[in-house]
Amino acid sequence: MSGRLIPVPDGLVGERLDVALTRMLGLTRARAAALVDAGGVLVDGRPIGKGDRLPADAMLWIDVSLGEPSVPAEHVEVPGLAVLYEDDDVVVVDKPVGVAAHPSPGWTGPTVVGGLAAAGFDIATSGAAERQGIVHRLDVGTSGVMVVAKSEVAYAGLKRQFRERTVDKTYHAVVQGLLDPTTGTIDAPIDRHPSHDYRFAVVSGGKPSITHYQTIEAYRHASLVEVRLETGRTHQIRVHVAAMRHPCVGDLTYGADPALAHRVGLTRQWLHAVRLGFEQPATGEPIVVSSPYAPDLQASLARLRDGTSGAG
Repeated sequence: MSGRLIPVPDGLVGERLDVALTRMLGLTRARAAALVDAGGVLVDGRPIGKGDRLPADAMLWIDVSLGEPSVPAEHVEVPGLAVLYEDDDVVVVDKPVGVAAHPSPGWTGPTVVGGLAAAGFDIATSGAAERQGIVHRLDVGTSGVMVVAKSEVAYAGLKRQFRERTVDKTYHAVVQGLLDPTTGTIDAPIDRHPSHDYRFAVVSGGKPSITHYQTIEAYRHASLVEVRLETGRTHQIRVHVAAMRHPCVGDLTYGADPALAHRVGLTRQWLHAVRLGFEQPATGEPIVVSSPYAPDLQASLARLRDGTSGAG
């Protein structure tokens, strides 16, 4: 029988199996669940459910080859996926809204990986099978600058830069109301929401998460802010501004006002990755790439600026 045996780490005793697998192996919760459902995890030789708690002094048998998601990167052209910069090692794209970074279980829409493949780009083979070359991600509902590794050297170098927090990740967001103070830092740990699996939240004991923000413009019902991420947690900006009771306009998942979103014509959160700065992995040369606001964001911002969001 293939696979490996490892003892249950003391720090994970009493933890849900699927959560423990994400922490031990770096899997997504969906991938961990698929692995358990496929019989790829046994505790002391017996099957265990993904929601069962890990016992102390037990042995885990894990075969990560089981339950691999059947989500190949289809070579499908992605309208609006523009190349902003390219060299032998990296390609930087302008990701449109409605496009995922890479294939995943349950996602049948377009992906950056698939769009680049359709355009003839060769991507690094490092990383999990479904996300080769991907060193960071943008949410499906977030547009803007995203870098993908073309070479193995670039994959390793970019992963290191993101891990060491030397990448300049700058976003613009439109949030409800006026942030107080108008410039500041949000330092609050983030983890999965305790009761909503598809959401994240500020949670005691979560992963350290730091967001710097500065108000650029203030309107009657909202503010345009520039955000720099020191860390890169899933949904970090959306979670942090929502925790301050100023969610991104249009972000209904995190409590935004649907009436305001309707008045400004938004069907997703107002959040755009405007700038990405990093060192070229092979040469060390600084590279900075910017992206203009997507058309739907420009249109909604114009409505806020001229005050039409207050009508109706």
